Amino acid sequence: MRASTVVLAALVVVVLYLSWRVVSPFLEPIFFALVLAYAAYPLHERLSRRIGANYSALALSIGFFGLGVFVAFELAMIFVNLLNSIYSSVVSSFNWLLGLPLPSEVLGFLEGFRDQLIPSLSQYISSQAFSLPRYLLQLLVFFFAFYYTLAYWEGISREIRALMPRKHRELGEEIMERVNKTLSALVRAWLLLNVAKGILMALGFVAFGVSDIYTAIVAGFLTFLFSFVPLFEGWMIWAAGALYLALNGSYFRAIGIAVYGFVLVSPLPDYTVRPMLVARDTDLDETLVFIGMIGGSLAMGLKGLIVGPIVLNLLLVLLKEWKRVIETRVS
Repeated sequence: MRASTVVLAALVVVVLYLSWRVVSPFLEPIFFALVLAYAAYPLHERLSRRIGANYSALALSIGFFGLGVFVAFELAMIFVNLLNSIYSSVVSSFNWLLGLPLPSEVLGFLEGFRDQLIPSLSQYISSQAFSLPRYLLQLLVFFFAFYYTLAYWEGISREIRALMPRKHRELGEEIMERVNKTLSALVRAWLLLNVAKGILMALGFVAFGVSDIYTAIVAGFLTFLFSFVPLFEGWMIWAAGALYLALNGSYFRAIGIAVYGFVLVSPLPDYTVRPMLVARDTDLDETLVFIGMIGGSLAMGLKGLIVGPIVLNLLLVLLKEWKRVIETRVS
């Protein structure tokens, strides 16, 4: 009996390890699919009453998938154009430097540095251009994870509750309530902040003369969309605007839009305004939310902004339960 138990335990460990290896490349799209499915669930409930749960989940999944494809191509065009501009500027700068009457040693150093930098930069641009298929693959994983989460939300909730031990059912319910409350606050803060980012970015483009009002509105809309995309966030837009101004000789305005974007759009508001919004809705200390977001993002990237505060909130629940158990034993 013991041998069979050991074999079974070893088999479970191996299967869990292999499952992790299979899922880990797509962990990020699955995570954001779960979060966005949670955010879209109220809308899914309303649509389900009219067209059914499966059709509602399918319609919302197709909508998010289409939005993701649009964002992917917009990102590809902006990012490649940005890198090409940087590449052209670097080549032009080296050509200008090598045309100056500098000592032969300095010219030799510059030529060697150019011969190493230019191919590396070209290779990086090519690798970024060819990374689009991988993004589309992750988007496909997101589509299926999002659809099945919405379509089978109630069944998933029942299974999670069924796994709770009866002895600790109350603790499990409190943990689920805390997760729900924290996640709800994070999603609301995420949406509100991203809307504010889009408006501020549009105003910044007009104020610093980056573009006309119509292009500024497009920039604000893209800022709102990109704020949901891992790694890119809203800084992509103000960085492109600052580069455009710098290439046209407007260095002070380029610095101005960069400072404006950094302070009011991204990334500073993510670590200042967002913790205050979340703390207000979850009855948590702002410092604790701030530590959760900073520590979570450093440990897990963008998804850590969501996971970090949830983990610290659950830690408070477990510490409270531990204190109750100790007091019960003492009494």
